[in-house]
Amino acid sequence: MAHILVADDDDLLGELLRFKLEGAGHRVTIIGDGRSALDAALSGGYDLMVLDTMMPVLSGPEVLRALVQQKSRLPVVMLTARKGQDDVLDALSAGARDYLTKPFIPDELVARVNAILKTESARAATDG
Repeated sequence: MAHILVADDDDLLGELLRFKLEGAGHRVTIIGDGRSALDAALSGGYDLMVLDTMMPVLSGPEVLRALVQQKSRLPVVMLTARKGQDDVLDALSAGARDYLTKPFIPDELVARVNAILKTESARAATDG
């Protein structure tokens, strides 16, 4: 069971993600602003972060850049309404592992999260 940090200021979406990810066997923590999400991510204890772009205090891209600057190995999946090619390329170039646009298929998000976690688990097994 992985511990997933969901950073999104939309309470309804957060609860949908909690329902789907917990249904897939994961533990979920939801945080509604970028600063608190960054602090939580840097504190450790999470296996993956689902990160919205447009949030109060710090934006998703600011959180992602800060994680990279802090040399965090936490995999980040961007989940955002921003569909522009530049937005997608900027996030992936900055270190996001995946990028999904809203509206999205919840089961697809779960499948992508599980695929990243499987890759991370295999990497950890070969590193350790």
